Amino acid sequence: MKKKPPLFLYIILVILIGSALTAFLSGTLDTAVVFTDTGRLWERIVYPLIRLTVFISIGLFMGQFIEGMGWTDRLSVMARPFMHWGHLSHQMGAVFTTAFFSGTTSLSMLMSFHQEVKLSRREITLSVLLNTFPSFFLHLPTTFFIIVPLVGKAGAIYLSLTFGAALLRLGAVLTCTHFMLPESSGYRHEEAAQKTDWKQLLRKTVRKFISRLTNILVIVLPVYLIIALITDMGFFLWLRKSFAQGFTSTFIPIDAMSIVIFSLVAEFTSGYAAAGAMLDAGTLTVFQTILALLLGNIMAAPVRALRHQMPYYMGIFSPVLGVRLMLASQGFRIGSLIIAGLIYVLGMNIIV
Repeated sequence: MKKKPPLFLYIILVILIGSALTAFLSGTLDTAVVFTDTGRLWERIVYPLIRLTVFISIGLFMGQFIEGMGWTDRLSVMARPFMHWGHLSHQMGAVFTTAFFSGTTSLSMLMSFHQEVKLSRREITLSVLLNTFPSFFLHLPTTFFIIVPLVGKAGAIYLSLTFGAALLRLGAVLTCTHFMLPESSGYRHEEAAQKTDWKQLLRKTVRKFISRLTNILVIVLPVYLIIALITDMGFFLWLRKSFAQGFTSTFIPIDAMSIVIFSLVAEFTSGYAAAGAMLDAGTLTVFQTILALLLGNIMAAPVRALRHQMPYYMGIFSPVLGVRLMLASQGFRIGSLIIAGLIYVLGMNIIV
């Protein structure tokens, strides 16, 4: 018997569609060109959806294949130092290790373990929070070679602070799991390798993959389309302007801060380039640049989560659970960045 689509999904879609209809009826929506201009349709809708589907498919298939091959224990061994003290289960250890290579695969593995009653709701939440540490390293190569050349010393210090925030998150979650979860039963030693029935494995993996992918895309596609629509109608531009109007500062030039913060909200590279240019021009000091980058990162989080992460989380998990996990992950990340920033500010004040 098929599950009925949850009411929460309908509520989310109705809110998003209602926003678009309200804008259209009020005359502020002039983005019909997205659906009439072939080039723009491909650039804004078709290609991103194809790319999104391909990445979800690859991650989902890898997760199903790893589980089918019984490699969970092998992957969890790599997280042994964290598992022992943090009381992490084999599944949580495997997901943690996988997150260093693919965020989508780790999330799909989490959902599979949850459906098979191998992980509780609490363990799912703790795993998502724990995965904010490997996700930092997953994006580090790209961010490092963009930030440091553009922003120099300030960029290196900024990356060090974000790394410190990631370590803070790791320590906080492992402390919670140590006290909240029962001690793991230890590592199981695998028995002598048995001959793999590749046909049966492939058939089972493909069957589960198609079923899961269909359920995911039923949620991801409409959510992504509606978010793309409200993006083109200027919703996120309005959001950035609203933030800008409400932002004030007593110790950093407000014009320079606004450019850095809201170019970060729009796109990473432009924000770092703006920060580097203002640092070179003397508009911002190193301290002010670092603080501006941290604030930009914090203020960008809600917009990026809504635009990029919500379709993934709502698709891979159930809509309600997906939104809860997304909010918990982003809130946890923002909190750690705020603490890292406060420590930096206090430290600089003490030194000066």
